[in-house]
Amino acid sequence: MSVRLTVSIAAQRLDVWAGGASVCHYPVSTALAGAGERNGSGCTPRGPHYIRACIGAGQPLGAVFIGRRPTGEIYTDALAAQYPQRDWILSRILWLCGLEVGFNRGADVDTQRRYIYIHGTPDTEPMGVPLSHGCIRMRNADLIELFEQVQPGTPVLIEE
Repeated sequence: MSVRLTVSIAAQRLDVWAGGASVCHYPVSTALAGAGERNGSGCTPRGPHYIRACIGAGQPLGAVFIGRRPTGEIYTDALAAQYPQRDWILSRILWLCGLEVGFNRGADVDTQRRYIYIHGTPDTEPMGVPLSHGCIRMRNADLIELFEQVQPGTPVLIEE
């Protein structure tokens, strides 16, 4: 059965839908700067999207990614102290692509070119609170569970 995802910015929640019913949900953290589509805004884009790529299959819990590639590192407090400036992208990446030309696709509003992902974050980061730089952050274990339920092309609707 195919699934679809909805992300509520207001509720800071991601729902997985199958067969017209919500089958599970996860707390998330969207952008500290709120909702918006402009390049460089630091906002979470709204509207219809799809998963362009599922990255990180088989990587361990807490695997660190830079430029969508695993670094070979596993996140630890010591690693965080060594690189305090990093925006940690951990465990898996679901790279999003907008579907509405002029709103979240193309020109200076392109979700994919903004590198907006659903990705893991350190477990010390709070969920249910907007704190990201535009992406949708999840707990690592939750993201790995979600990763097994989706594939490239899975629809994602991001709502305020």
